[in-house]
Amino acid sequence: MTKPVVLIAEELSPATVEALGPDFEIRSCDGSDRGQLLAAIADVDAILIRSATKVDAEALAAAKNLKVVARAGVGLDNVDVKASTQAGVMVVNAPTSNIVSAAELAIALLFAVARNVPQASAALKDGKWARSKYTGIEVYEKTVGVVGLGRIGVLVAQRLMAFGTKVVAYDPYVSSARAGQMGVRLVGLDELLTEADFITVHLPKTPETVGLIGEEQLRRVKPTAVLVNAARGGIVDEAALFAALKEGRLAGAGLDVYAKEPCTDSPLFELDNVVALPHLGASTDEAQEKAGIAVARSVRLALSGELVPDAVNVSGGVIAEDVRPGIPLAEKLGRVFTAIAGSVPVQLDVEVRGEITANDVSVLRLAALKGMFRDVVESQVSYVNAPVLAAERGVEVRLLTDPESPEYRNVVTLSGSLADGTRVSVAGTLTGPKQVEKLVAIDGLDLEVPLAENMLVLRYTDRPGIIGALGRLLGDAGVNIAAMQVGRAAEGGVAVSVLTLDSAAPATVVDEIAREIGASSARLVSLDD
Repeated sequence: MTKPVVLIAEELSPATVEALGPDFEIRSCDGSDRGQLLAAIADVDAILIRSATKVDAEALAAAKNLKVVARAGVGLDNVDVKASTQAGVMVVNAPTSNIVSAAELAIALLFAVARNVPQASAALKDGKWARSKYTGIEVYEKTVGVVGLGRIGVLVAQRLMAFGTKVVAYDPYVSSARAGQMGVRLVGLDELLTEADFITVHLPKTPETVGLIGEEQLRRVKPTAVLVNAARGGIVDEAALFAALKEGRLAGAGLDVYAKEPCTDSPLFELDNVVALPHLGASTDEAQEKAGIAVARSVRLALSGELVPDAVNVSGGVIAEDVRPGIPLAEKLGRVFTAIAGSVPVQLDVEVRGEITANDVSVLRLAALKGMFRDVVESQVSYVNAPVLAAERGVEVRLLTDPESPEYRNVVTLSGSLADGTRVSVAGTLTGPKQVEKLVAIDGLDLEVPLAENMLVLRYTDRPGIIGALGRLLGDAGVNIAAMQVGRAAEGGVAVSVLTLDSAAPATVVDEIAREIGASSARLVSLDD
């Protein structure tokens, strides 16, 4: 029997090959050499890469037997996930391999800035004994502000508390109770910036977090404060950061990430109170070994037809054919739920109705959780860590099934209670021969609108003139409405409108719409890949 072929295109930990085991034919090539890669990938079943190998549409077209692309790390900038999905190729990574390394680097940067470590070292190596110039500050009994209390943020908070610090955190998707269990006080972003002596950023990069800490926010910080960003470039506005440091409104900064990378020329590099690194967050032997072992295990699962926990584009696994189309639907419903709710629920029901329930539909619960956390945590969310993320945030999750579905052949509903007692629900289904994904209810109000990349969801009191106002305000902003559906219980009662847009509406326009129509809620939902 012919063994599946696995191509290792970059230098990986020896533990990677050990984790693959004897069931595969292992080949090697230099993935950075394009000609060598295209020749070597032609007949392989899986390819293992790091960051130097580019797996794009051209490489995928050359790989006639390819089933899995495995990235030994977190980032997927060098993999065309969309083209892989279209080619039926699974993409996996190692989303938790570097969390300890990333947390430790953030702490290293914080201490390096606090004690002027690299500057003093450089001066001494240059023949200068400059003790008085490099007087630093202690971390003990200071307040650390953690922006983003995801898995890395939690690790940073736990470690810094051991140094005798007080930790406050900003994360709209974590409950105060959950933060309190960790000894962390949850505050608003403005309060954190005003109060903290050290600020460390641990958020995912999304349209909502880009520029989150900008000119206005940096005018709130203490002039003695230190800011560290080892998460993603662009969350901290680099021009605003330079101005704050240059003008003495901020004491120092430690940076490992930049808006554009590789970055070798930045005004920030000219400042003595900046410690800058070339994105070394995951650059440890341990992280690389963990990443190699993790993706090797994923390759084994994928090529044996099992569910692959860290697949980022397709689920894989022994799943009934009738259930498979519902997986991306459930994930998108999770994203819609979070966007509409504005927070993670304390309790969530994933209800599946219809003939599909004759099969094992537990993967739909995982998909819903994966979608719910995708846009709110900094690490990659997978089928394995989604339940862990829910447990960490105190979310109780139930899967409910019912073979009876009065209106649709099959329907998936996510219904959850928020911390303030508010109840939010969204429902979706697949319709027609093409299995079109549709949103069919929000908060129990019926509608039917295809899920789209950009949607605007509004809650308001039904009355004449609303549709005209929406058209006018979005038209003035140059945003075209592709479709619109209204759900309401009765004329003049509570209504929900879902607008699918050809482009994302600016937040300022959404705020203006909410004011003009008196909306109780106005949420942008982005389902981009």
